[in-house]
Amino acid sequence: MSDLRAVVFDTDGVLLATADRHAAAWKETFDGCLPEWQPSYAGVRPRPFDAVREYRDLVDGRSRLDGVRAFLGARHIGLPPGTPGDPPGCATVHAVAARKEEVFSAMLRTDGVRTFDDVRPALQRLREMEVRCAAVSASRHARSLLESAELIGYFDTLVDGQDAAALALPGKPDPALFLEAAGRLGAAPAHTAVVEDALAGVEAGHQGRFRLVVGLNREADPHMRDALRAHGAHLVLPDLGGLPAALEGDRP
Repeated sequence: MSDLRAVVFDTDGVLLATADRHAAAWKETFDGCLPEWQPSYAGVRPRPFDAVREYRDLVDGRSRLDGVRAFLGARHIGLPPGTPGDPPGCATVHAVAARKEEVFSAMLRTDGVRTFDDVRPALQRLREMEVRCAAVSASRHARSLLESAELIGYFDTLVDGQDAAALALPGKPDPALFLEAAGRLGAAPAHTAVVEDALAGVEAGHQGRFRLVVGLNREADPHMRDALRAHGAHLVLPDLGGLPAALEGDRP
């Protein structure tokens, strides 16, 4: 019996080319609220959201609410939590999360969804290797996006934002989403690999004690490569093309 029996994939940035849209949606959301939270003083405007560094360090891979909380905490901005029914706005944590959801949804309606070229061949090869696969996402859009991209059939299970809410699963860097996915696949973490592009997700895989944590560095950024390793990645790849071979090397 093979030592590695299953792979759990993050969705945004690993399977779907949506990370740049998430970053742009967060930037539009935060930049639109910052003047309200931190009014200009002596002609100096508040520092805009950094769609590279702050996106990577604070919101990438996290749920919307956790992303809002992380950004507000980093900027020392206090907001009341509000309620899930709050309309999009800037007055509460829930309102800001709803604003981001509204902006991101509008982008999807305009631009659609795109997959990376390496995804389908890698998933097909894993199917031939009889490795079970799961997709994981903090987003409630994940199922519809994977269906739109015609990728849903490659996965034995999906754990998304709706599951997280229904099961009260904490978001990354807690490993709960990955552990739930592995459990649905019938695979222990010791026999499962996790593939992530976000630092919070790599940390989650490390905390969950998965056999192999693969950090995906699609931009071949040496700083991101080092950050992925520092957060617990056992292996860093530039794309999914090398994943089947990496797994085969770990299979007796």
